[in-house]
Amino acid sequence: MAAMAGLYRRLLPSPPSVDFASSHGKQLFFEGIQNGTMEGFYRLVSYFQTQSEPAFCGLASLSMVLNALAIDPGRKWKGPWRWFDESMLDCCEPLEMVKSRGISFGKLVCLAHCAGAKVDAFHASQSSIHDFRKYVLKCSTSDDCHVISSYHRAALKQTGNGHFSPIGGYHAGKDMALILDVARFKYPPHWVPLTLLWEGMNYIDESTGQSRGFMLISRPHREPGMLYTLSCKHESWNSIAKFLMDDVPFLLKSEDVKDIHKVLSVIFTSLPSNFEEFIKWVAEIRRREDGDSSLSAEEKTRLAVKEEVLGQVQETRLFKHVSSFLSSSCGRQKLTSGDGDTLPAIAASVCCQGAEILDGKLSSSAAYCCPETCTKCWNAEDDKSITMVSGTVVNGNTEQGVDVLIPSSSGKLCCTCSSKKNIRMHPASTDVLTVLILSLPSTTWAGITDNQLLAEIHDLVSTENLSTLLQEEVLHLRRQLHILKRCQEGKVDEDLGAPSS
Repeated sequence: MAAMAGLYRRLLPSPPSVDFASSHGKQLFFEGIQNGTMEGFYRLVSYFQTQSEPAFCGLASLSMVLNALAIDPGRKWKGPWRWFDESMLDCCEPLEMVKSRGISFGKLVCLAHCAGAKVDAFHASQSSIHDFRKYVLKCSTSDDCHVISSYHRAALKQTGNGHFSPIGGYHAGKDMALILDVARFKYPPHWVPLTLLWEGMNYIDESTGQSRGFMLISRPHREPGMLYTLSCKHESWNSIAKFLMDDVPFLLKSEDVKDIHKVLSVIFTSLPSNFEEFIKWVAEIRRREDGDSSLSAEEKTRLAVKEEVLGQVQETRLFKHVSSFLSSSCGRQKLTSGDGDTLPAIAASVCCQGAEILDGKLSSSAAYCCPETCTKCWNAEDDKSITMVSGTVVNGNTEQGVDVLIPSSSGKLCCTCSSKKNIRMHPASTDVLTVLILSLPSTTWAGITDNQLLAEIHDLVSTENLSTLLQEEVLHLRRQLHILKRCQEGKVDEDLGAPSS
């Protein structure tokens, strides 16, 4: 009879750790509640998860915290549900690579930024146990921030090496932190002396040469990327990020640019052909319910914000310059969107993607076909005009109805089917390119030698001249671009600071 090798859990070394479920652990928990240092525990434990792979401790810790903070990922997990899962945290490192060797502290910080969280991160070598204790206490007395610790298990006499887990609470009298260990197949949640946890964070990560550390993750005051987002799902994101961050400043410096039209020509005529895979506008999809076209309060709110952002983009002076360039012979020649930029064509593509997501499929949406779409406009109860594109998606012998909620600027759209001409008030190339230029770092324009032109450019792209919603949208994209550049250069573990605006 063959034998099967395997491990069933590990005995928690105690001391120094105290099992959360032991009588001593329960007493520490009760005293922590009495002293008000377990406030962060309840939301965290509501979303407590076990890492799905032996090296996914960082991803599991982050998805657990992001869900506890109720940060909307802006993308579907399975079925119609938007939810953070380890499988979705692949912006800064391919999942297969994380699966084989784990993830560094800096790249996990990068992922938290990309997910839209507010992050304050510290290498232990650049902080102090006093500051660490202060931040643990801060997040233990509220539920609007959480701490993830990166430490070496050896400091706690545990087997294994580097590990990530959230801190679920603090006992001030005993100076002990509660580790909600995401490797629940190995160790249960446990209390540890803060001094030993700090010692574990001072171990050097051999893969980076940097000490481990801790990060505070909190929710931004508004969900970022409501309408636009950068995508690194496409294999070409690396070259497009390099073009925007490195090549554009060089081109502007080497070319003799004398006016805005020439500046736009230099940028747009050199854009990689697949740039539209890098910056996208975020569409809302839902299954068509028979006879029910009403919107929920949440859907109305998100759509209203998207429409306000779109309107603010189209009110900028830069948008008028971009529109003028694209309508010129030079602009049309390089950036002819054709039918692909019309609402029916966009909606047909989105309906196919939406059907795939709603079905919970992870394969290519190529098998889904949307032969016909129809734009519907009606006034909601609050007399607000709503634009929705309905499509019938066919997959083999099955078909389903999918609705796409379309943010539109101003005016009215008449009901139109895919065979008729459509008025472009939805997000399209012009506003996407406008936002892309606004999102470039201020150093992009430093090489322009004409002082008058330089002043005009700065006036056009200055975030100070933007309305609040659009300013937040642009700064979010700028941070995303900065983070992607760090990933590209391999500097995420050296520079943990929040990306500059």
